[in-house]
Amino acid sequence: MKKNLSFRQLAAVGSMLFGLFFGAGNLIFPASMGQLAGGSVLTASAGLLITGVGLPLLGVAALGISRCDGLASLSSRVGKPYGLFFTCLLYLTIGPFFAIPRCATVPFEVGVVPALGGQGSQGALVVFSLVFFAAVLWFSLRPGKILTWVGKVLNPLFLICLAILLVTALVQPMGPIADLPPEGSYAQSAFVSGFLEGYNTMDALAGLAFGIVVVNVIRDLGVTEPGAIAANTVLAGCLGCGLMGVIYLAVAVAGAQTRALYPTASNGGEVLLTMAQHYFGSFGAVLLAVTVTFACLKTAVGLITSCSETFCALFPKGPSYRVWAVSFSLFSLGAANFGLETILAWATPVLMFLYPLAITLILLSLAGGLFGNDQRVYACVTAFTLPAAVVDFLHALPAGAQTALGLKPFLEAVGQYLPLFTLGLGWVCPAAAGLAVGLALHFLRPARA
Repeated sequence: MKKNLSFRQLAAVGSMLFGLFFGAGNLIFPASMGQLAGGSVLTASAGLLITGVGLPLLGVAALGISRCDGLASLSSRVGKPYGLFFTCLLYLTIGPFFAIPRCATVPFEVGVVPALGGQGSQGALVVFSLVFFAAVLWFSLRPGKILTWVGKVLNPLFLICLAILLVTALVQPMGPIADLPPEGSYAQSAFVSGFLEGYNTMDALAGLAFGIVVVNVIRDLGVTEPGAIAANTVLAGCLGCGLMGVIYLAVAVAGAQTRALYPTASNGGEVLLTMAQHYFGSFGAVLLAVTVTFACLKTAVGLITSCSETFCALFPKGPSYRVWAVSFSLFSLGAANFGLETILAWATPVLMFLYPLAITLILLSLAGGLFGNDQRVYACVTAFTLPAAVVDFLHALPAGAQTALGLKPFLEAVGQYLPLFTLGLGWVCPAAAGLAVGLALHFLRPARA
């Protein structure tokens, strides 16, 4: 029985894993974080690397260890209704709700807005998103050739262009960053703010959603023993996620350096554009716009395809793949026209709700052997975590929505009694309490055979 992949096979799987994870959010959020963190960029990056690199790797490993055939099977360890709910919400979040619309708005901000003199009109966004999603839908209905071509040509081209930009920025920095004061939440706690910024990349969610792809590839290469699958998954993941971590760190430091000469931007897309124009002028802006557009096109096609296939599997008597693909494309088109900043503002509360549930599911799956994967442990941890995740969702809503719903008195009261709530980690203590209850039930009242 084969137990280890060759280095070439590991490198191939690691490259595939990198391609699955790397999208628009992997650039704009580290860039924005770096600019806001200033002199605390390394501390903030440490937090980002936990949620943006470590958790995705653990998510893939969890699927390898669990022997489950996908996210629905894994999350059903809490209960079948919960498994369906969690799987649908997770795929919708990394799909048509937020990640796919973001794929259209990032190249619009990077490429079209500068061409219009820095003032992107709503009409221009409508036209650009129509063309973008028409291409996405066309390729999603014929995914085979475009994914291969884009993955082998455009993704490497994008990485080469990005490497040129980042190496130039690091070799010829705009100025020192040590004395730049952190802004916003980074002034209070750079590490926690970076940790929460990693939520926005959605990579831990993607790890749960697409990890089965990596696991199946390793199985197809001849590794079948669960422990060996997990070990090879981690090794391949260290290569793919390690490269992603290096890019995160470089983008964050380069973003922080822009503060030496330029004011704080409203989003990470503007930070990248500032860097490209500073070092390469109008050519740099055009090159960045073209490569980001094609990279986002590839990501959007992959997400439409994955979401459509997943919903076909979840609802076998429901709509066909073509209907799901058209529906998701149309919904994403509508969501994209709210603009990048609006998408980011409303994505944050949903991610604050989903991530605690994803983190606890990953950790329980990895440690499941210690308690025999007793469903009561999964259910108790989730039951305690869920209400806290709802409160974290409410706490992350835009200020206008909180005011309209009259939430401020309630949230202030919760902040007085729930540890870590003001930092956005109010779920940690309830999850620990749920774990204690679940383990007590497991060891004191063994499940019936």
